[in-house]
Amino acid sequence: MTEQRGDPLHTPLCDLLGCDKPVLLAGMGGVSRWELAATVANAGGYGILGMVREDPALIAAEVTALRAATDRPFAVNLIPAATTPALLDAQIACCLNLGVSAFSFFWDVMPDVVSRVKRAGCLVLHQVGTVKAARNAEDAGADVIIAQGVEAGGHVHGRHSAFGLAQQILAQTELPVVVSGGITTGQGLAAALAIGADGVQCGTAFLSTEESFAHPYHKTRILEATGDDTVLTDVFVLNWPKGAAVRVIANSVTDGLDGHYLGHDPDNLPRTPIAFDGNQLRLRFSTDSPLRTTTGDLEAMALYAGQGAGAINDISPASTRLANMVAQARQILKPQFGKNSR
Repeated sequence: MTEQRGDPLHTPLCDLLGCDKPVLLAGMGGVSRWELAATVANAGGYGILGMVREDPALIAAEVTALRAATDRPFAVNLIPAATTPALLDAQIACCLNLGVSAFSFFWDVMPDVVSRVKRAGCLVLHQVGTVKAARNAEDAGADVIIAQGVEAGGHVHGRHSAFGLAQQILAQTELPVVVSGGITTGQGLAAALAIGADGVQCGTAFLSTEESFAHPYHKTRILEATGDDTVLTDVFVLNWPKGAAVRVIANSVTDGLDGHYLGHDPDNLPRTPIAFDGNQLRLRFSTDSPLRTTTGDLEAMALYAGQGAGAINDISPASTRLANMVAQARQILKPQFGKNSR
């Protein structure tokens, strides 16, 4: 991590992405819409639109709205392994036609997908859960590696701690490495920079903000939760590949598993409607989380949250949450970085 311009929080990642502070908004599907991404970007962080499996028409509308709200750079998050080839092709074509200049990918590394957007001159941020996946992402042409730990909310690809994984990856790459998983405070940001990482990515910290597209019920449950109230389970797996685990706040669905959180086959799970988004059904055991537009049995849906949830005590503007995180990290780091290091 290199201190620049007298600010220990200005890392090479900031110059690469065009942001002021090395804090990335996680591309949370359904939640990280234009309003949240623009607020994070305008506050100096890096906005990422969560567009997994979304229709290209919605992607176009979100990108247009985001650009109207900020002139700061941003990325679009897509998840190739959880998207049909035809839809993925249409999504990427839509983004490229709109002039999107950066993509954030997750789950299995698909070199052909990375190559396609790299040929178009785009930056690629790739989130990984293992050292092997990090190598695969770098070999495919990724520009930034996001090391996701098992502490993270939402879909979790690996089983390593965020900082342990990041340190292993840092030892094997010259690419910027971002730490993701359980980071909701400036202490986490400072710790990431202190081990040589170039930044952090935050989901839970921004899900519980005013601009988040999450349902108020979901935000309230985060305020009430601690990390110990979260569980890692693959029972919320409809719409995703078998074995895709998620970290959620425990609810009536997970309580009914009697501790058997993993090993669920989507082919054996019933398709029972429990909620709606407009005219779209939301099924029990699906990966859908409750959004502003959702009605129905919200308690039984996937209530994503990471193990850093206990530090979230209010639903504040995303700009305030980012500013507080940065201020705390700077206070911790400034005495330690009187001269340049990594």
